[in-house]
Amino acid sequence: MSVTSLILKSGDGFEFGAVRVDPKGARKGGLILVQEIFGINSFMIDAAKRFAAEGYEVLMPSMFDRQKPGFVREDHSPEAIAEGGGYARANGLDAAMADISACVDALERPVFITGFCYGGSIAYIAACQLRGLAASAAYYGSLLPSFKAAAPNCPSIAHFGRHDAHIPMDGVDTFIAARHDVPVYVYEAGHGFARQGSDDHDQPADALAFQRTLELFDRALIR
Repeated sequence: MSVTSLILKSGDGFEFGAVRVDPKGARKGGLILVQEIFGINSFMIDAAKRFAAEGYEVLMPSMFDRQKPGFVREDHSPEAIAEGGGYARANGLDAAMADISACVDALERPVFITGFCYGGSIAYIAACQLRGLAASAAYYGSLLPSFKAAAPNCPSIAHFGRHDAHIPMDGVDTFIAARHDVPVYVYEAGHGFARQGSDDHDQPADALAFQRTLELFDRALIR
């Protein structure tokens, strides 16, 4: 399962880095995997390899290259959260969507998208604002309640932890009430429950969310 780096050009002409992980066995499709606020760190590489093992060619854009090219933090300290969160806010949604659109164009169809935390929000917003995506799975994206009025252009699901200290359940409930077209799964877990190898990892929630994400992608493949 080879891991390679490449450069892509965004819609505004900006060149940004990305990491590609080749699929194991026959290719099912392309998958854009959007990072947490900590960049393409070892946790994201492991997540990409997990999807690649299921037959997906995974492309991970380095989302904060406009702010700090190649930014990566392996720790989840308050300082790392402040730095990565600052870059996410400075980058804004227009630049993020331009970069995701370049990733869609770089992959052979069908193209799926998923992401964690910041990446979960970006995955859902991309499903609503971009064309060319076959399905979207958003993991604990804090911006989803703010985008409850936006309808996705492709089959989409969302995963949340009931005990997530960063995403209040009342916001999740508001999203659920507004978006009957988006299945929302709530797990008895906290934030970062799918981050394997971390203190936040919750194996039962992670395994079930991963299964549901793969099932969503499989359904889209046979449409």
